Amino acid sequence: MEEPATILSALLNRRSISRLKEPGPTLEQLDTIIRAGASAPDHGRLKPWRFVIFQGEARFRFGELLAESLKLRIERQGLTASESQLEKEKFKLLRAPVIVAVCAAIDHEHSIPAIEQFAATAAACENMLIAATALGIGSMWRTGDPSYDISIKAALNLKESDMVTGWLYFGSAEAKTVPNIQNYNHSQYVTYWH
Repeated sequence: MEEPATILSALLNRRSISRLKEPGPTLEQLDTIIRAGASAPDHGRLKPWRFVIFQGEARFRFGELLAESLKLRIERQGLTASESQLEKEKFKLLRAPVIVAVCAAIDHEHSIPAIEQFAATAAACENMLIAATALGIGSMWRTGDPSYDISIKAALNLKESDMVTGWLYFGSAEAKTVPNIQNYNHSQYVTYWH
């Protein structure tokens, strides 16, 4: 078990790193990151999370689906996607060696509200980012239009009512990163109710 100071350090120093490079997490590290996600608080023990891992050539192949879905979304607006828009979309998963789509498979028949099931997957995302930080791996949590696109959900084997909570990017930072030291006065966000 890790020392509490190490855990607090990971919590307080976690930061989003937009450009990540090789090496990505090892299989053992990725397993630890996924296990951390699956240990998130989960009302009703529904385990609503689904983890879809992209690495290697799969990132490019899925990027082609992302570009096609963007093209169709833009066409539905009566517009035409530019080549640069499509190229950017096609290569966005190449921003990191490993990407994990964290998805919420919502059970609408269960008494646990859908928002709480989604919240469990958001907690899984945060656990995964903190685990990556503790392992010395850079990370970034992204969302965007593909998260809500029906065709992308289908490609992830999700139902239309399921949700993509986040696209988590993992890899090595391109440059030395400065710890995410909280210099602001956090008391502005805190109220004691009497």
